[in-house]
Amino acid sequence: QVQLVESGGGLVQAGGSLSLSCAASGRSFRSMGWFHQAPGKERELVASIGSGGNVYYTDSVKGRFTISRDNAKNTVSLQMNSLKPEDTAVYYCVAKYGTVIVGAYDYWGQGTQVTVSS
Repeated sequence: QVQLVESGGGLVQAGGSLSLSCAASGRSFRSMGWFHQAPGKERELVASIGSGGNVYYTDSVKGRFTISRDNAKNTVSLQMNSLKPEDTAVYYCVAKYGTVIVGAYDYWGQGTQVTVSS
């Protein structure tokens, strides 16, 4: 059974940093990443990474967020710096066996809240 277990998140002031981590059980995933969903908005892919190290970032987080993974441990992390109030959202760890790191994902974590105060 596939499980994605997230840790991290919380409350931080604008300009601060937070780190999210996700541990996946089951087979190794070729693509892993993070979506977020702000109140009243659709879920959006924030960052993703392939097993070969190729990455994707949505424009709003480029230069501020860094995604990384440990293939041996089947984990993915998201380092979030220079956080803004508009980064406030529930962040979901995602994974799939396919190699295309953007688009839909098959497996989702339970979500972790990130709140950035102004």
